[in-house]
Amino acid sequence: MSISIHKMAIVKEGAILEENVSIGPFSVIEENVKIGKDTKIGSNVFIGGRTEIGNNNEVFHGASIGTAPQDLKYNGEESYVKIGDNNTIREFVTINSATDEGESTIVGNNCLLMAYVHIAHNCILYDNVILANAVNLAGHIEIHDHVIIGGMVPVHQFVSIGAHAFIGGGSRISKDIPPFVKVAGIPPKISGINSVGLQRRGFTSKQREVIKRAYYILYRDGLNVSQAIEKITDELAHTTETKMIVDFIANCRRGITK
Repeated sequence: MSISIHKMAIVKEGAILEENVSIGPFSVIEENVKIGKDTKIGSNVFIGGRTEIGNNNEVFHGASIGTAPQDLKYNGEESYVKIGDNNTIREFVTINSATDEGESTIVGNNCLLMAYVHIAHNCILYDNVILANAVNLAGHIEIHDHVIIGGMVPVHQFVSIGAHAFIGGGSRISKDIPPFVKVAGIPPKISGINSVGLQRRGFTSKQREVIKRAYYILYRDGLNVSQAIEKITDELAHTTETKMIVDFIANCRRGITK
């Protein structure tokens, strides 16, 4: 086992560091932290609370992970931050623990969190998510697989963002974003499906056409949401993609962006 801890770093007794972990100068790793193998922690990084970080992650200068939630209800409950594998966490990212006992703030696998991203308590990021510089997530947000959010975007608490959605920089998101769509502006407006992203990820032309038709039913046929979902269910093939759209809308917490 080869662990590299800079002589100016502080790793408290009780922290668990697996094989090939490296810790840079002036970083602090507290006692209830677990860091998986081949993970690199840069300089001036703070990792505290009950934080579990998986394998092959890289955390850059000045990041702060596992600090108490910025939630007035929090009263010292034992909550967690759980981070998967192969993530890149850039400079000055902040990730807060969950609020309630036993709950977690979660970052999945293969995510890129650019500089100054903030992830608040109880957020869940699935896999392959990209958050550009200074994206700010309030509490209890869910971001599904392959979502990309441009820089300087604030997202309201309890919002859900569906898989493969693309959100343009500088938008302000206060309602749920369905899967597969592009969004931009203040107020945000849906501007079609994320065709380029879907093509890059191997969606066939037939799959993209079904998604596009569902989008037109939802946003261009003059129907309310319930009518649109009924029409999508009745008229389109019952594919994985249409099921994702229908299930997402059925579970919306804040209503969808129109």
